[in-house]
Amino acid sequence: MVGRINAIDRRPRRAWRGTALALQVPRSSMQSSLKAPLLDLANLAGLMALCLAIGCEPEARPPDPGVLVITESEQTASYVRNFNPLLGSGRWAANHAIYEPLLIYNVAQSRYEPWLATGYRWSDDRLALSFEVRSGVLWSDGKPFSAGDVVFTFELLHRFTALDINGVWKFLERVEAPTPDRVVLRFKRPFVPGLYYLASQPIVSEHRWRQVEDPVTFADPDPVGTGPFTEIEIFQSQVYQVGKNPHYWQAGKPKLEALRFPAFPANDQTNLALIHGDLDWAGTFVPAIDRTFVDRDPQHHRYWFPLMQGSVLLYPNHARAPLDDVNVRKAISMAIDRKKLVQVALFDYSRPADATGLSDAYASYRDPRAVAAGDWVEYSPKRAATLLDSAGIRKGEDGVRRLTSGRVFELEVNVVAGWSDWVRAAQVICRNLEQVGVKATLRSYDFGAWFQKLQRGDFWLSLGWTEEGPTPYSLYRGLMATETKQPLGEEAATNWHRFASPRADAWLRELERTTDPRREHQLYASLQRLFVAQAPALPLFPDVSWGEYSLKRFKGFPSEADPYALLTPNKAPDSLLVLTRLEAR
Repeated sequence: MVGRINAIDRRPRRAWRGTALALQVPRSSMQSSLKAPLLDLANLAGLMALCLAIGCEPEARPPDPGVLVITESEQTASYVRNFNPLLGSGRWAANHAIYEPLLIYNVAQSRYEPWLATGYRWSDDRLALSFEVRSGVLWSDGKPFSAGDVVFTFELLHRFTALDINGVWKFLERVEAPTPDRVVLRFKRPFVPGLYYLASQPIVSEHRWRQVEDPVTFADPDPVGTGPFTEIEIFQSQVYQVGKNPHYWQAGKPKLEALRFPAFPANDQTNLALIHGDLDWAGTFVPAIDRTFVDRDPQHHRYWFPLMQGSVLLYPNHARAPLDDVNVRKAISMAIDRKKLVQVALFDYSRPADATGLSDAYASYRDPRAVAAGDWVEYSPKRAATLLDSAGIRKGEDGVRRLTSGRVFELEVNVVAGWSDWVRAAQVICRNLEQVGVKATLRSYDFGAWFQKLQRGDFWLSLGWTEEGPTPYSLYRGLMATETKQPLGEEAATNWHRFASPRADAWLRELERTTDPRREHQLYASLQRLFVAQAPALPLFPDVSWGEYSLKRFKGFPSEADPYALLTPNKAPDSLLVLTRLEAR
């Protein structure tokens, strides 16, 4: 992505992750070398069942007609009233329900959906992108929306660079509105992938935001948006509720009265609320979901977990030797038992990754030659040992490998405390590495500390996500582009592992100019083969798009049978596609 953390969701990805294992895995044990055996996942599901049986459940809440109860993306014990959509620090409702973009890229359908714009058009030289702005749209205070609001929003990002989290002004030259219903964005250079970032930008109102002295610190406590839900009806530390927009532009929508967000400090509480029917829609990791969730109410409880959220990778820090050696990286990869990892950490909700790092969202781009060449994702402790030996990292009499300097080859694996699936994945990785003689320690941190270390390159190995978009462009740009590589100590929006390839730069630059599908596929095949040859980061598994719902009070959720959008509530602005379809029973 052009300059920020993850997909277009303005919140750091996976901040919604919970602590399903928090009771069983003390943080101190996560920071040890994990000598204790891995926890039995069956015991976890059993513990949840026991908790249900003895009544350790949330207080029952009388259902409110037409009020959809959702989990916030970011689990927290206490809410802060912040609905600023421009920085990623606002509440879930800001980017998912209150503010809207020009277009929505529908991952499930692989197409752009018209939203505040009815269409777009490129100039022949790809130096200008125009949007036809929808007429008849009102802001929630009743004032008209126009192309001027779009121009104002992008100029706001230009004046306050901290707001430009997608780095659009790296390729934009200027933005203008020749008519009230048309916006033209002019580019410094051809940049076809820019459509994704520009179309997905949430638009704010000029008449409201021009009065804001510092939009970077503005909490926007009483937002004025164009989205389906804009009215803050309740805001308390433990719950908030957003009512529907009285002036929403889609006739007859939304069909719900309001959205309610109870606060959950951890995944245990979220899962119990979900299981007991106190949540209508969630996007959380639920162990043994058929047994713990579906079987409790087979008539109403549903889930859908497509593998279309990008991929989870193990990032080796190339700035720390010997991780700059491709054979060492491949050896680490071959030491990892991915089949066991997805079984233990994810209940087989995902599968072992191939070496391209592509999720199912990019299945049509996957190059068979690159997949075949990526044998370093196959579990082979013997081949891993051979590669380490050839790199001079040999076992001593104590069975521990040492570098040529005589120093013990010791690695730390960083992970977010409480992201239970990632924690368990890291446990498997540490144990696998120790089996080939590499001393490995799991280090868990609160999200903020973990992400800061990741961005600044203060780690040895770390789990992390990949960039998303309509094509693999953002993924491979974030993994291999020279312009995304930052010096150690400086924050990197992507390319946390500090790897750059001039060959990748050339192919990415050509992709920025072409709209020929055949040439695009050729270039993506080249990028895949380069990635497989260099192993700059180590794919573990395609990420899961978590989504659960109850049909007891509402209908219209997406599903495998009706995949009109992704089910997960964890991805903005895609949630707008769901919120405008749901209706009460």
